[in-house]
Amino acid sequence: MTRQSNYDKFPSIQAGAEKDCAKGWAEIGSGLLSRLPGHGGVICVECYPGTFAGEIERGLCSALTPDAIIRTSELLKSPEEIRTMLSPFLGSDPVFGRMNGIVIEDYFDPARLETARCQIESDRARRLLVIGTGAALLSANPDLIVYADIARWEIQQRWRRKENGNLGLYNAEDATGGKYKCGYFVEWRAADRLKKKLLPRLDFLLDTNKPALPKMISGDDFRRALRNASQRPFRVAPYFDPGPWGGHWMENVCDLPLDRPNHAWCFDCVPEENSLLLGFGDTRVEIPAIDLVFAHPHELLGESVHARFGTEFPIRFDFLDTMGGGNLSLQVHPLTEYIQDKFGMNYTQDESYYILDAGEDATVYLGLRDGTKPAEMLRDLRAAQETSFIFPAEQYVNIWPAHKHDHFLIPAGTVHCSGKNGMVLEISATPYIFTFKLWDWDRVGLDDKPRPIHIDHGEANIQWDRSTAWVRNNLIARIEPISSGDGWTEERTGLHEREFIETRRHWFHEPVPHHTQGTVNVLNLVEGEEAVVESSTAAFPPFIVHYAETFIVPAAVGAYTIRPHGPSIGKQCATIKAFVRAKA
Repeated sequence: MTRQSNYDKFPSIQAGAEKDCAKGWAEIGSGLLSRLPGHGGVICVECYPGTFAGEIERGLCSALTPDAIIRTSELLKSPEEIRTMLSPFLGSDPVFGRMNGIVIEDYFDPARLETARCQIESDRARRLLVIGTGAALLSANPDLIVYADIARWEIQQRWRRKENGNLGLYNAEDATGGKYKCGYFVEWRAADRLKKKLLPRLDFLLDTNKPALPKMISGDDFRRALRNASQRPFRVAPYFDPGPWGGHWMENVCDLPLDRPNHAWCFDCVPEENSLLLGFGDTRVEIPAIDLVFAHPHELLGESVHARFGTEFPIRFDFLDTMGGGNLSLQVHPLTEYIQDKFGMNYTQDESYYILDAGEDATVYLGLRDGTKPAEMLRDLRAAQETSFIFPAEQYVNIWPAHKHDHFLIPAGTVHCSGKNGMVLEISATPYIFTFKLWDWDRVGLDDKPRPIHIDHGEANIQWDRSTAWVRNNLIARIEPISSGDGWTEERTGLHEREFIETRRHWFHEPVPHHTQGTVNVLNLVEGEEAVVESSTAAFPPFIVHYAETFIVPAAVGAYTIRPHGPSIGKQCATIKAFVRAKA
């Protein structure tokens, strides 16, 4: 696909003026000093795991000149004690662990923690800098709380570069996969439990994503920005990554640098891992998008979704690019009861493939061929895993032609994968790592190592009755007209009855009305160069979106319209919209 890209890789929400954001350690230090009482004061710098606490300390000390420094890293249990604590939840599997109730305080040696607390209370007349993960646990009433935050994607890049490890484990040299598993199942969950308590009361938010350019805003400005974001459409900052099957469509459409072998993934609506960019003049402050979910779940998600999912964002949009690449791994997702029993997750990864673009030979592997015998297929999968045998996927799995704007529904338990030369907008529930790979086409990952295969997990979840006729009747081209108006039509495109996400497609060349109906909406402009989202009551400024951009409309928005804009005026456009179905 050859076109001039208008995709915005750095979308932001204007939150304040340039003067409201301190940049560099000198400005940051001056801002903190102006808020301290006299020559003393307890400055608590709570650091999300993955921040460079040592660098933050060095940057602050030159301005704050503390009389004493208490580092939480010196109060932790030993690495051996922490590994013992984590072992029941991480196990030996290279990918999967189990959700749990571990909190940050569990990482600390109780005696050391109590000694540090007593030291702070007895020494408050002096200026104390308390810094590190868990710093907020050491003092009930510090003079300042500074929260040093960092995006999940930046944490992962530091893991890949072996610049950092998991909290208290000193394992920077370990494989990235193991560090990610520890973060996903334990570390991030524990840190987020503490973060939720601190968001309403932190005095300053410190953006530490770029070590050479720290930025700081006040807690009041931070909370005001989140409150404003919960009342208007917005986009999170996408990120892109190569993969063994990756393609090249996004390089052109999303204007990506040609510095990688391919671009397989784009995560453009996964608030648990994406960032939110807050604009202060020309400066952008990067925060984890999940902060917005924590701070304003009612306004963002809606009452019914919040009641059902808590402070989790249940809808995920991402891109899978196989244009000029290869097939994804043949895979299956766990059934609800399986993911609950084995991994402690509340809901499973139901999903769908919306075909944004397709080559002439694009295909989707979906469901099992009529007459497939489970024992034979499993025998061949294991032989392919253990020997040089090439698994004959076409013998067991349906291969369907894929065309632009097709929508394939994939309820959990259905064997599937995208074939080569397709561009997939994946619309799914959010537990996004629970993919049981069955066959990876006899290839290795970009690290030249085989990717983990989980045939035993797959065997326990494959729905063997989802064969050719069932898939054709239930999972492909289930397009149903819903309504229409002057210059627009609305269609239901899925998802399957077992899935909690509903999707609607709107074709339009005139303004089309939408309403959140009290639940968060996630949309993507799947046809047309540009569109504008507007409020009939001017409740938010016009919000412009471009081709292939995913955007979020909070539940609190209520009524809104979308119409062609700029080069798309008078031309046919289309959006795909996802929302959580109301319970029957």
